[in-house]
Amino acid sequence: MYGSKVTSRSLLFPIILFLLLSSFNFASVLSDNEDAGDLEDIEELMAIDDEQESGENSQPTTQYENKDFVKKSEAEVLSKAQRIVLELNNDNTKRVIEENEYVLVLGYAPWCGRSAELMPRFAEAANVLKGLGSGIVMAKLDAERYPKAASSLGIKGYPTLLLFVNGSSQSYTGGFSSEEMVIWARKKTGSPVIRINVVAEAEEFLKQHATYAIGLFDNFENPTTLIYLHSSASGPDYGEFIKAATADNEIQFVETSSTEVAKVLYPVVKPTKAFFGLVKSEPEHHTSLDENLTSDRILQFLENNKFPLVTVMTELNSAKVYASTKKLQILFVAVDIEEDNLAKPFLTLFGLGESEETSVIAFDYNSNSKYLLESDPTSRNIEDFCTGLLQGALSPYYKSQPVPENKNASVLTVVGKTFDDVVLKSPANIVLEVHTPWCITCETTSKQVEKLAKHFKGLDNLVFARIDASTNEHPKLQVEDYPTLLFYPANDKSNPIKLPTKSGLKDIAALINKNLKSQDTSAKDEL
Repeated sequence: MYGSKVTSRSLLFPIILFLLLSSFNFASVLSDNEDAGDLEDIEELMAIDDEQESGENSQPTTQYENKDFVKKSEAEVLSKAQRIVLELNNDNTKRVIEENEYVLVLGYAPWCGRSAELMPRFAEAANVLKGLGSGIVMAKLDAERYPKAASSLGIKGYPTLLLFVNGSSQSYTGGFSSEEMVIWARKKTGSPVIRINVVAEAEEFLKQHATYAIGLFDNFENPTTLIYLHSSASGPDYGEFIKAATADNEIQFVETSSTEVAKVLYPVVKPTKAFFGLVKSEPEHHTSLDENLTSDRILQFLENNKFPLVTVMTELNSAKVYASTKKLQILFVAVDIEEDNLAKPFLTLFGLGESEETSVIAFDYNSNSKYLLESDPTSRNIEDFCTGLLQGALSPYYKSQPVPENKNASVLTVVGKTFDDVVLKSPANIVLEVHTPWCITCETTSKQVEKLAKHFKGLDNLVFARIDASTNEHPKLQVEDYPTLLFYPANDKSNPIKLPTKSGLKDIAALINKNLKSQDTSAKDEL
């Protein structure tokens, strides 16, 4: 429902964990409405919605109206949901936060694309939570229109989601579909688990949930054992299940003491083992965890299995993908090349530029290495590629521009593919300029290098070269500041000497002469 369509022009990213990238921080805000301040309390809003709904339901439906019933009802549901979301402003924000135990606030800006994408889901979540009888207040704030109110809540970016509990705020850490927001809100407001007692309730639950975790228990009054069906062995603490349900932020937990209900929710349940299962709407539909069901083990199991076989990256789920702590496995992520904001960083990182071809790339965040499948992306080649990743048999990928001619050039152009031959394996001393297109002072340094190359022209044991670090990489070239000037002695290429880029020509020439004299007697008079 929320994933973008993957076209034939897509990138497939097997990501090897440890994945240690920072996640987005979303704080919640509400869009503002001048009339909202006139409301005496939030219950009045709810009462108005209920009254309107009763009036609408009492009207007869004609055969003509039935033609567009589905479309019309969907619009009405969204409209109602949007009315349920309270609009904050400078006048009512403080009162709403102080007078309610739980307030989930969405902070947004009208021009923000992510805000526009999130708001209807937020409204849908508000509608569902109201139907469940939740006491949480869902509110939104136009942070650009009401900067004072936004500042008082700690909203600095868009969109921002914040939960206020008795006036104190905490960051939102859940997913961004309406279902995920409902699950997170219920977990944080005292309802981490849904109890299902009969088959009819289970069947109704399945209509609304595609992903969930289920535990089968002997009873709930004495929270001590997770049942072993037809087994006399004692199970782990039920409290561990509740602890895990409370700590998890994304997956709906379900508990039942009925084997009939369990078989509806998890048809492949094995009745001879302690039972905890995860259900997902994909080919890997059922996954179970047997025995020793501590909260830590349950949470690690969910972390390792919560993602689908292939995750389609979107603006809203990218934080969750990057923040995964999944280890010793491959996480497959598909990115649509047409989604510029998502795909371009990867294409640039691998030097693929404006490529429109399907590419398979990988990151090993443990060794900070990246890999590229350079053969056709067939299923067999991808499988072999992944096997090589897991076995450590692949060589890391380093991007490179095409090999240049360098004919009659006073300063040689070096690329990733020629770094070994031109720099490391050359019998000469090398002065290497490392630059990037976005470097402000690189142009000045480049002009100095051109003048130095002319000055030292005629020395066979000295070569001037430059490399664009934005499009070329090599494992032996580790530079963080640009521009950088490196002197590679002919007799020790493994220890380049850094030359000052802010010095004048005479000073740099003197340093080059000094290093040359340390190699042999061939040197050039200073400028």
